[in-house]
Amino acid sequence: MTTQRSIPFGKPWITDDERKAVTAVLQGPVLTHGPEGKAFEEEFGAFIGRGAHCVSLSSCMAALHLAYLQLGVGPGDEVIVPAQTHVATVHAVEWVGAKPIFVDCDPATGNLTAERIEAALTPKTKALSVVHLLGIPCGMTEIMALAERRGLKVVEDCAVALGSRYRRQHVGLFGDAGCFSFYPVKHITTGEGGMLVTRRKDVAAGVDKLRAFGVDRTHGERSVPGLYDVPTLGLNYRMSELQAALGRQQIARIEENLERRRDNFYRLKSHLGKQEGVLVLDAVEESQDNSHYCFSAVLLGELGKQRNEIVARLQQRGVGTSVYYPQPVPRMTYYRDKYGYRAEDFPNAARISDQSIALPVGPHLTPADMDYIAESFVQATQATKEMQ
Repeated sequence: MTTQRSIPFGKPWITDDERKAVTAVLQGPVLTHGPEGKAFEEEFGAFIGRGAHCVSLSSCMAALHLAYLQLGVGPGDEVIVPAQTHVATVHAVEWVGAKPIFVDCDPATGNLTAERIEAALTPKTKALSVVHLLGIPCGMTEIMALAERRGLKVVEDCAVALGSRYRRQHVGLFGDAGCFSFYPVKHITTGEGGMLVTRRKDVAAGVDKLRAFGVDRTHGERSVPGLYDVPTLGLNYRMSELQAALGRQQIARIEENLERRRDNFYRLKSHLGKQEGVLVLDAVEESQDNSHYCFSAVLLGELGKQRNEIVARLQQRGVGTSVYYPQPVPRMTYYRDKYGYRAEDFPNAARISDQSIALPVGPHLTPADMDYIAESFVQATQATKEMQ
């Protein structure tokens, strides 16, 4: 009989190096506007790739919000957004006064495609919100060709896509801005935090000002301490030195983190990839490098109707799970009430939301853990089938 395990869906990988780095900041005189933030931006940019200008922020949603502000998206504009995403993707559009236009996703990857985007364009479309779902890169060559042809801004939501590449280029460097999340269960964490990445120096410079009240001079640029001007409206979306110090240690281990996730993902896929009634969301082209945020198993047919029962069985065996994402965003109360909802417009997003189970593959897990998860999943689905 297999020994019962306790496997959390997500667990931050924190070592003594992180603890020492944070303690060192606490022992110094600077907790914000300091060298750790600048160093983290540089080191993050070095990983993302040549041409990346990085601005550290308080969250990924802050990055999304500032991206739209800096790109001039606002009232009267429409922004194409995926129905299948975290609500923050769409909230950022709402907060600048633009209108989100929801588009259904590809059933195999959960991502938008150029064809689906083009069918939703109107004369009011100003920008595209491109989400690399679960770390699976979108087909950016076709999407960018469409955007350039139609004169559209492109904001990439890379919240769970650190390490994802399309045709060898890291996601976030295709559009006008890429936005990353450092929430505790993401690829790296700063507790809370985010990063805006862009190839455009003007966008990075503008966001740098917007994140700190719109002031015109940093602390280091002030000839007289405390004197500055505010030529533009701004917000307080800064990252602290504590968070940046933590992030620097995390990004230093990102390659090992990604390798562990990749190994865990494919070990699980080797067990479950051919199971009847299960579709695994994954990259479908050799040009797509998945960063393997989690393992999303979409339950098909009658099995899909029993998703919550299967989750309960997995919980009984100590296997932590999640759902990405709980509902298509246009079905959530705020957006449904404001814009209306027609189920027939988003069948793929609904199937993934209502019939999928996200299983963990994080670096906190061992090969033996993955075998146990696979065994538990097979047992749970089999027991559910027998009850039908």
